[in-house]
Amino acid sequence: MAFESISSLFKFSRAQRSGLFILFSLIVGLQLLYFFIDFTTISKSSREQEKWLSLQSQIDSLKQAKLDYVPKVYPFNPNFISDYKGYKLGMSVAQIDRLFAFRKQNKYVNSAQEFQAVTQVSDSLLNVMAPYFKFPDWVNKKKEFVVYKKYDKSAFAKKEKLVIIDINQATQGDLIKIYGIGEAISLRILKFKESLGGFVSMEQMNDVWGLSPEVVENLNTHFKVSANPKVKKIDINNASIKELSLFPYFKYPISKNIVTFRSMNGDIKNSEDLTKINGLSIEKAKIIALYLDF
Repeated sequence: MAFESISSLFKFSRAQRSGLFILFSLIVGLQLLYFFIDFTTISKSSREQEKWLSLQSQIDSLKQAKLDYVPKVYPFNPNFISDYKGYKLGMSVAQIDRLFAFRKQNKYVNSAQEFQAVTQVSDSLLNVMAPYFKFPDWVNKKKEFVVYKKYDKSAFAKKEKLVIIDINQATQGDLIKIYGIGEAISLRILKFKESLGGFVSMEQMNDVWGLSPEVVENLNTHFKVSANPKVKKIDINNASIKELSLFPYFKYPISKNIVTFRSMNGDIKNSEDLTKINGLSIEKAKIIALYLDF
């Protein structure tokens, strides 16, 4: 009885047998397809990807060239190093500030040794920077100057009379005759005179950039201020900051300090009052006063 009930489970109708046969056929067919056909996905690069891949070698070479790039350093005057340039050269903030403080005194370094003495840079950094230092021509001429034997003036039968010219009447040709003064420096002296309206003292030669003490001494030997020129004086007590800034001795910060001093202390009466203004050179107060109308 039990055997018959079990055997009845394996009795299928014709439709059921057909279904089983089809299912079996499908299973076998799928197995054969899986065995003989490779269904691995083949990644196909797009045209844009292929373009980028073809340029990859060029991109890599450009990246390497950027890494290998060493910026070219051109010769420069170390007196005019900016914050950024000093930083790029490896100087510390303190070293740059020492140079700026030295330059505010209207002084210049004329050799690598002086630069190191002022900034206190290390020997290794100086060895890297020094080959690119470029000083004015008169500095190099000064180093190459040869001291010749001096002869007594009495040894010469004919003496040449020294003619002293008024500095305010001097031409470029007159200035170029002085040793150490070329075309550029002579033009610089004339432009400075024009901006002032005229020189009132030979001490003002020290205010012309690029003049060595020796050249200034030679200028004092050949030139003088015969009479104070007629300059257009600045109304120190009424001029605006903009008007004051046009005067070569008054930069914007000093002009601003002058206006502040006037508002707090009243009118500026003489050169002594000028010495009380922050940032104004005490040594030049008397000279500056000759250009002012109190």
